[in-house]
Amino acid sequence: MSLANVLDPLQQPLFTLLDTPVSWTEVLGFGSGALCVWLVARQHIANWPIGMANNVFFVLLFTQSGLYADAGLQIVFIALAAYGWWTWTHGGGPGSVTQALPVRRTSRTEWTWLIAAGAVGTLALTLLLDRATDSTVPFWDALTTALSLMATYGQCRKRLESWWLWIAADLVYVPLYAYKELYLTSVLYVGFMTLCVLGLRGWHRDLASGPLRVREATA
Repeated sequence: MSLANVLDPLQQPLFTLLDTPVSWTEVLGFGSGALCVWLVARQHIANWPIGMANNVFFVLLFTQSGLYADAGLQIVFIALAAYGWWTWTHGGGPGSVTQALPVRRTSRTEWTWLIAAGAVGTLALTLLLDRATDSTVPFWDALTTALSLMATYGQCRKRLESWWLWIAADLVYVPLYAYKELYLTSVLYVGFMTLCVLGLRGWHRDLASGPLRVREATA
């Protein structure tokens, strides 16, 4: 049995929303994505494996929709999730005084590198998507990819400002996915913005109260 035959059931319509079929892939991406962001906001270590599953669903979904940069981004997210999982449980590296990584602010040096990398990445991806693919939204696909990578780096390192980067990305994702007729995913990203605000507030409280251990107990 080929891989295509195995994945085909996930691509079948489950129901119709606004006259547009919604596949199992989009529904599973919706559920796992919402759970992942909620767990991140609570600093729960389980966000990383749940996030990896979410990335797999979105690789399939975005490839079908011609959002190639977003599809490739999910592969990078899986690698970053492995890194984030390690840093959250080891305090950021050997010799750390705490086992759990505490919430911190993004340094000026980090901001400089993040903004430079984001600008270069957006430009390079826009040119690549415009010339090498049939993407109808090369700039917006590239911009959201760059913002998401910047935010994920901050999330891996528990930088407070990573929530602001996610909010900025979500403000573009919502209309982008609606334009691509991924209406359920667009609604999901509206929910993500709400969870980002809650996560921002929660991490800000943790920053004010000092380092906290990662919450490993299940709810």
